[in-house]
Amino acid sequence: MDTKHVHAALVLLIALTSATTAVADGSDGGGTLGASYIFGDSLVDAGNNNFLPTLSKANIKPNGIDFKPSGGKPTGRYTNGRTIGDIVGEELGQQHYAMPFLDPNTTGEVILYGVNYASGGGGIMNATGQIFVNRLSMDIQIDYFNITRKQIDKLLGASKAREHIMKKSIFSITIGSNDFLNNYLLPVLSIGARVSESPDGFVDDLISHIRSQLTRLYQLDARKFIIGNVGPIGCIPYQRTINQLNENECVALPNKLALQYNAKLKDLVAQLNDNLPGATFVHANVYDLVMELITNYDKYGFKTASKACCGNGGQYAGIIPCGPTSSLCEDRDKHVFWDPYHPSEAANVIIAKQLLQGDPKYVSPMGLKELRDLGL
Repeated sequence: MDTKHVHAALVLLIALTSATTAVADGSDGGGTLGASYIFGDSLVDAGNNNFLPTLSKANIKPNGIDFKPSGGKPTGRYTNGRTIGDIVGEELGQQHYAMPFLDPNTTGEVILYGVNYASGGGGIMNATGQIFVNRLSMDIQIDYFNITRKQIDKLLGASKAREHIMKKSIFSITIGSNDFLNNYLLPVLSIGARVSESPDGFVDDLISHIRSQLTRLYQLDARKFIIGNVGPIGCIPYQRTINQLNENECVALPNKLALQYNAKLKDLVAQLNDNLPGATFVHANVYDLVMELITNYDKYGFKTASKACCGNGGQYAGIIPCGPTSSLCEDRDKHVFWDPYHPSEAANVIIAKQLLQGDPKYVSPMGLKELRDLGL
């Protein structure tokens, strides 16, 4: 081999070694966020339910119509484009979207950029979402993270793995809506729970469960958390349609229960910040953020906050979930809601930006950019 070729081979070898080292360090060669580990329900599911025999799936058209990486093909995201988790990861400098845990390709070094465990229909309680047959509850999602945690040890070695998880990773939790919509408030299936448990008792149960779930993640070395509260579930097109409400009305009971849970969740976040050394729990006030979009939708460039862009049935297209036979609006970025339950990408972008910028009304004690840089 002549000198020129030897030199070229050496340059290539050095480049490859550097790339491998960058991954082994848990750095992502550009951004400063090591990884984003996402837990929750259909608001942030990136395709886990595609791999489950379940009635809750979004891998059918026109879901994902605006998701550029797939060329507009459905990915299992319950929206027309990116989820809040996708947008936040991008803005924080993550090179890849967190891959669904159940996807067979989520293996090897890709897990160092983050993993998504969220599941449509999943809840804090294991019984939540049984109407869908299969879904991953929060307990199961943490079981799955435990598997990832061991894989990171193998990839980086114990001490670097610990540093990667503690310093360079954000754990985001978006869960709780289904515990009301598809558990406590569900006709027939939940009648037993509602007879035996008062709203106060049910909310206390939820808080006790999520406390132990978050503590378990802490024991697995998670240190930077963002915890979303439950949004105004009485205002989604589904609720407005089945209750035949006017455009500016919401169903009182679901919102009342959400607010009751949210008040206790805020207290829990404060307690965890006080009691778990070295951890930072950021509280995301999703309820007020989404309520602001719904109430003042025109101020944000939307033309409706009551009608689903994709769906069928009733005044707000809110009864039948989005699918190939649904009516589909043309101006998708002018609708707060993509389907009877979930926000559009345009709404997700506004929500994500607020969480990143850190308006204390919506996110406290700091925004996500500050959380990312903490301790680095």
